[in-house]
Amino acid sequence: QVQLVESGGGLVQPGGSLRLSCAASGSIMSMSVISWYRQAPGKQRELVASITSGGRTNYYGSVKGRFNISRDNAKNTVYLQMNSLKPEYTAVYYCRVASTTYWGQGTQVSVSS
Repeated sequence: QVQLVESGGGLVQPGGSLRLSCAASGSIMSMSVISWYRQAPGKQRELVASITSGGRTNYYGSVKGRFNISRDNAKNTVYLQMNSLKPEYTAVYYCRVASTTYWGQGTQVSVSS
């Protein structure tokens, strides 16, 4: 059974930064595309960024230029560095092994002054 555990969320002021981590059990992460999603209150879950096993990255929507996704296969961990945060980025952030039902439990990010 694959388990994903997110961490690193919290409360930050607008313009601030946070780094989220997604740690996986087993070696599936090193072989897979890993995606970060977010779900704001009352909204649908949306794709934010993804990274292939070879390190190719994609970003979606307004996070381009603000977020950076990276991975450390030796640690079975994927990171999401979030910079220049806006209040509208407040959401629960989830990681997922792409095209599977393997999701983490989510970590809350709140951007507010």
